Amino acid sequence: MRLRAKQRILARVQEQRTYAVVGAGALGVFYGARLQRAGCEVHFLVRSDYEHVREHGWEVESKDGDFRLPQIRAYRDPREMPQCDVVLVALKATQNHLLPHLLPPLLKAHSVVVMMQNGLGAEGAAAAVAGPRTVLGGLCFICSKKTGPGHIQHLDYGYVRFGEYAFDGRPRGITEALRGIGEDFQRAGILVSLSEDLVLARWQKLIWNVPYNGLSVILNANTAELMAQTEARQLVEAIMREVAADAAALGRSVSESFIQKMLADTAKMTPYHASMKIDFDARRPMEVEAIYGNPLRAAQRAGAASPLLETLYRQLKFLDERNR
Repeated sequence: MRLRAKQRILARVQEQRTYAVVGAGALGVFYGARLQRAGCEVHFLVRSDYEHVREHGWEVESKDGDFRLPQIRAYRDPREMPQCDVVLVALKATQNHLLPHLLPPLLKAHSVVVMMQNGLGAEGAAAAVAGPRTVLGGLCFICSKKTGPGHIQHLDYGYVRFGEYAFDGRPRGITEALRGIGEDFQRAGILVSLSEDLVLARWQKLIWNVPYNGLSVILNANTAELMAQTEARQLVEAIMREVAADAAALGRSVSESFIQKMLADTAKMTPYHASMKIDFDARRPMEVEAIYGNPLRAAQRAGAASPLLETLYRQLKFLDERNR
């Protein structure tokens, strides 16, 4: 019996997926570190703080409990990394032009690429490089930031929704790849849901991202300030409903109850500067095309009028170009 038990344990270890994390910022480090802490083999592509993390590892300050990983597998160049079963792309969408350089060295014949980014269009960019391999979207509902070399602060949430990409945009259902990767994240203590329709899930995420990211920059406000001021909150709601109307024009229905839940959840959230505001303050490129340009063009092709979305897009393009 002991021998059989050992064989079963060994079989489970052999079946464990190996992970590569491309983009060692607040999001990539948080999820990758949680996976490693849960026993997964995780390899990190690290740029700016490579020397520090090679010596000290990751330090995660989290509302769910602080932890350190003093030893990690860190690399400067994707060509030095092993091929992995799953590649988590946690880059900003503004860096997706680097995917043809970053992804190929990491991919096996049956690797899965997971695009853990905001906006629309990320999966298509990955699929153009990954070829016939499976591509997933990972929609992250998390408040986190990088506060120093090797140090991540996790303020709130952490939930991830996964969906599988299809070239024709049709729902793919709950696939084996979704289940397996979802189970790994759940074992790491991360709340997960699986979406049958990635396109719908992307538009649902835009319901939050479009108002809060853009207004945080334009109005220089955090989430709590936007929710506390009457006119700002009304503007948030109006933008949400316009995004929902755009989704409907594309055949995806977002309910009023979903909008109300987004508002209620944000009102309870720890005061937070959205990722676009953090990028703007650091004078980094903002994800204007992914979060605003791509949805706007998709809505216009479907015949939807999107005056609020278009106004935000043009304002943010101006601010982004001037800021840099």
